[in-house]
Amino acid sequence: MAVATRVEPQTGSRLAARFDLLRKRRELGLIAYVTAGDPTLDFTEKLVLHLAAAGADVVELGVPFSDPIADGPVIQRASDRALRNGVSLADVLTLAHRLRRQTDVPLVLFSYYNLVVQYGLGRFTAEAAAAGLDGVLITDLTPEEAGTYLAAARSRGLDTVFLVAPTSTPARVKRIVQVSRGFLYVISRRGVTGPRVDIPDDLPAFLTRVRRHASLPLAVGFGISRPEQVSALVGLADGIVVGSALVECCERMGHSDAALAAAAELVRAFKRGGRSV
Repeated sequence: MAVATRVEPQTGSRLAARFDLLRKRRELGLIAYVTAGDPTLDFTEKLVLHLAAAGADVVELGVPFSDPIADGPVIQRASDRALRNGVSLADVLTLAHRLRRQTDVPLVLFSYYNLVVQYGLGRFTAEAAAAGLDGVLITDLTPEEAGTYLAAARSRGLDTVFLVAPTSTPARVKRIVQVSRGFLYVISRRGVTGPRVDIPDDLPAFLTRVRRHASLPLAVGFGISRPEQVSALVGLADGIVVGSALVECCERMGHSDAALAAAAELVRAFKRGGRSV
């Protein structure tokens, strides 16, 4: 397997540099979500390197959590497998450090705030930056309660990614944009994560509304599970987030070497669908 060689970070945000490159290429970015430690940290390490080599533009490392509010059944099962093996936030930070020595793909840590608070905010942001993480997405942290977190993250050069939902009012979108860095995660539909067969009819109009308030790249997630869905987002979004489809692929194939190859091929298929013609 070809693995991207390590390069030193560019000045400024690695995420911003990647989306600038994608814009010049006129292609959608692919943000690949994986649950760290599902079923082992060694498998996750191999998976991330396979996905990066296949063309993933950003990788989200999901920290397993026992009480998720945004994750659907596929990722809940993945978290359960990882937690049964004792995978912790500290383990995920160590994994990020190992990955950074092998690839320059931007890495974003995906977590719930309870884990960060228990770990210690200052300790977390310091170790996340030292591990080579580029950004953090805290799914259940609202902008109104994020002041201390934002200060700590910015002091360490970490991008702060936030979610914007179809139910967000224009005023709410503006507030979320103000605290976001790297990219804006646009939730495509109400509900939790998981594979879907369609793109919501109102998604293009929603993206247009968000674009009025945001110069940040827009990455669409929740339900993006088929390569044929992607072409409808070219010209509307800057990236897509694919999580459950990849996690389920590995689960279905028993987290084997064949699963690694199949997940990499899925990434290549999504990337083909996201290229402008």
